Amino acid sequence: MAVDAGVQDRELVTWWGLVIEAYARTAPLLQVGPVGGVEVPGPWFEVLLRLLRTPGQRLTMTRLAQDVALTSGGFTKLADRMVTAGLIERQTSPSDRRVTHAVLTPEGLRIGEEAQRIHVAALREHFLAPLGEERARRLAELMRALRDANTPSATDPPRAAP
Repeated sequence: MAVDAGVQDRELVTWWGLVIEAYARTAPLLQVGPVGGVEVPGPWFEVLLRLLRTPGQRLTMTRLAQDVALTSGGFTKLADRMVTAGLIERQTSPSDRRVTHAVLTPEGLRIGEEAQRIHVAALREHFLAPLGEERARRLAELMRALRDANTPSATDPPRAAP
């Protein structure tokens, strides 16, 4: 991929800083908080959303850990708390006992759908309203391109830290 040498270093740093600042100021406004008497912190909401959007409302624990960017151990602790709260349950795969799925419970479905409604209202106010539909769509496309360009494939060698 070609690197644009016409962009000055300070300008490039400023662009990235604006991305970070915009996210830092907007993200707290999009938190859903307690829903139906259950506190729904960000990572829990991410799990609920991913399960809501998946056919059968079930995903492997490994996949969910990767999707919410947690270590296996970190996700296990998060899942333990969500099981205790009655939002998900673990189910062993009938075809491979090494695979465990996280599955929404009826309570998880109810809380997840309500949390999503709250989140969508906040997105409309703090993301869509300031940008408008076209710029919000374009920003999402740009962020998808950035995510995809920086997501290693399974065959890529590990990246060294800078």
